[in-house]
Amino acid sequence: MTKGGLRMRVGKLGTWLICAGAMAAFGSLAGNYVWTSRWPSTLDAAPTESVKIAAVAYIGSCPILMAKENGYLASEGIAAEVNFQANGKVALAEALQGRADLATAADTPIMFAAMNDQPVSVIAAMTAMEDHAIVGRKDRGIISPSSLKGKRLGVTMGTTTQFFLDAFLNRQQFTPTDITLVDMLPQKLAETLARGDIDAVVLYQPFLNMAAAALKDKATVLSGEGVYDALFALAGTRDYVSAHQPTLEKVLRATIRGAQFCKESPDLAREVLAKAMNTDAVVLKAIWPSYRFEVGLRQGLLLTLEDEARWAIKNRLTDKTKVPNYLDHLGLAPLRAAAPSAVTVIH
Repeated sequence: MTKGGLRMRVGKLGTWLICAGAMAAFGSLAGNYVWTSRWPSTLDAAPTESVKIAAVAYIGSCPILMAKENGYLASEGIAAEVNFQANGKVALAEALQGRADLATAADTPIMFAAMNDQPVSVIAAMTAMEDHAIVGRKDRGIISPSSLKGKRLGVTMGTTTQFFLDAFLNRQQFTPTDITLVDMLPQKLAETLARGDIDAVVLYQPFLNMAAAALKDKATVLSGEGVYDALFALAGTRDYVSAHQPTLEKVLRATIRGAQFCKESPDLAREVLAKAMNTDAVVLKAIWPSYRFEVGLRQGLLLTLEDEARWAIKNRLTDKTKVPNYLDHLGLAPLRAAAPSAVTVIH
């Protein structure tokens, strides 16, 4: 699967899927724009520290977006500027190239960054997600996983969707030559499938439900349940994390409050996210159970990164031949200071 002050330039949101009344989804909120918080800061004085966050307008970003929207960051003295990017891979690049201080991204872009010797440092995972699946066209004979053989599948290469697809196909004992992959951004995949230019797509929510809805009774959804739980994280460069630990402690305290809000006030959280994603809160309510909001640094993150690194090496998606020590890419200190019990990774 590789994409929030939040001042939204709604007029420039791309239209990515023609689906009944045409709902544009979150992934291609291309370029930078800022979404302004509705709620006032709980501080009497203005925030004194600035943090730029490159984020994906996506349910996985809910904890940090709610921290901004509800004034939790401001109450910690943080003036946060959250700029939406097309996907986690692009958002992470913003941080690694110094145009943002932090980024929200799933585990796969983080894995590749570390594999390619980039100084990425994860300060927390925010959300666990089981929201990947395959949508295929029944009129192309796709009715079961085995019927994918010989078909053209759209996928965003180098992201969680590609890792999910390989894990899914491995269960079917497919070889790489059994299917043809078409590399495309998520927002383009759905509309390309609707036109019939490809036979199936690998997507995550809410693109997934939108793609299926566009095909109506011609859609076959192949569930990804139990195949892969993606993790959505907050990361920066190693230098930034090391030099700004007190600031990041504040950011994480606010993000923990944001995660609690996502869990305890889902209707309000969905209302805010629906506007950011330019979709309907009803759509988000249907898929909300696929997401678990919990800020932490746990062993499962390391295991996932290592599994993905072995997958990347095996499939020659990198010229590297050795799995990095991903513990070196976890910035433990800020979360240990903010919430010691949330750090359970062995170190």
